[in-house]
Amino acid sequence: MLRYTSAVVLLAGSLGLTLARGPAADDPAPKKIEPPKVADDSGKRPDLAKVAERIVEQTNEFRKKEGRGPVKANPKLADTAKSFAAFMAEKDLYGHTADGSTPADRAKTHEYDYCLVLENIAYAFDSLGFEAPKLADQFVTGWKESPGHRKNMLDPDATETGVAVARSEATGHYYAVQMFGRPKSAAIEFKVENKAGEEVAYTLGDQKLTLPAGFTRTHTVCRPAELTFPGPGGKGEPTTVKPAAGDKLVVTRDGDKFVVKKE
Repeated sequence: MLRYTSAVVLLAGSLGLTLARGPAADDPAPKKIEPPKVADDSGKRPDLAKVAERIVEQTNEFRKKEGRGPVKANPKLADTAKSFAAFMAEKDLYGHTADGSTPADRAKTHEYDYCLVLENIAYAFDSLGFEAPKLADQFVTGWKESPGHRKNMLDPDATETGVAVARSEATGHYYAVQMFGRPKSAAIEFKVENKAGEEVAYTLGDQKLTLPAGFTRTHTVCRPAELTFPGPGGKGEPTTVKPAAGDKLVVTRDGDKFVVKKE
């Protein structure tokens, strides 16, 4: 028996991405996990640290296969995952908000200064018990085959991870927590300076913004962004740019269009 849910949190906002959607307004309440009808009397007790290590290894193999960069282990994310897995195992209570907090809250509690936080969770039980490789394989395979979890595992902007697995002494269920993150220090900061001699309108993702003449605005984003500048008065051919960290974009006017150059 396995169950999976996932979540993603961005700095200055959150969005649930789960099989049941969470954590969000429609996230189901934490679920109480009952003892199985047939107990695990196998005596098998896998090394849970090795299970976590294998999950990280397999996740990076999966990311490499799909053209993504690796995620490196982060101690603070690992502590976040370990604490939450232990809580769910102790209480046999399952869900992204089982402890009354969110993945972002828990990351902050463990001093992870995040720009991006994602979380996959799952629980598993087998009356025949588990060896470490089998338990890790089941968690990873289940996440890979679920669209929301797969998206978290392959997030191109995640750079770090922390994984933990804990066992409930009361029910024998194993609870897994897989955290992904991008530290705030890796946020993309760039500037837009208006030298067009008039107010300039532009979009950043789904945001519509205006910048008065002579002003400079600093943007900080967690993911690579695309800026689009319509022509003066909303007419003419729009100009689209993809700024990199540290860029300064200067907007000027040339006839019936705005020109955007990097300084």
